Amino acid sequence: MKTRFNMGKVNPEGYQAMIALETYIQRTGIDKKLKELIKIRASQMNGCLFCIDMHTKEARKMGETEQRIYGLNAWREAPFYSPEERAVLALTEAITMVAETHVPDDVFEEVNQYFDEKEIAEIIMQIVTINAWNRIGVSIRLVPTIDSN
Repeated sequence: MKTRFNMGKVNPEGYQAMIALETYIQRTGIDKKLKELIKIRASQMNGCLFCIDMHTKEARKMGETEQRIYGLNAWREAPFYSPEERAVLALTEAITMVAETHVPDDVFEEVNQYFDEKEIAEIIMQIVTINAWNRIGVSIRLVPTIDSN
């Protein structure tokens, strides 16, 4: 597979708007490792290899464990995520599949136990942003570079 085109070159104004959104997300108070878990899980669900590759590498640089990265596909069965992380992962899945789930009240209530409204708003923006990046990546078939290991 090869990338269809370079979004930044073809549509620089739209791409810069996405970069601005990403810049905002990076400045929020959400824990950096939690941000990467959100990005990895949504990217897994959306089948965006480019984003999975990028964010698993970023998570490792931040000290995230291989076990927790690999376990994201089955996080409900895994004992190594905190209740707060579980609530955010459930919200990530509900928002990623919004047409099917409509973000159930119980999912929202669970995340509301651990985060205030401002934090939840930032988490939602994080989830929305990675979903947008995933849709760009999948649409133009972004391909990660092959590691030389």
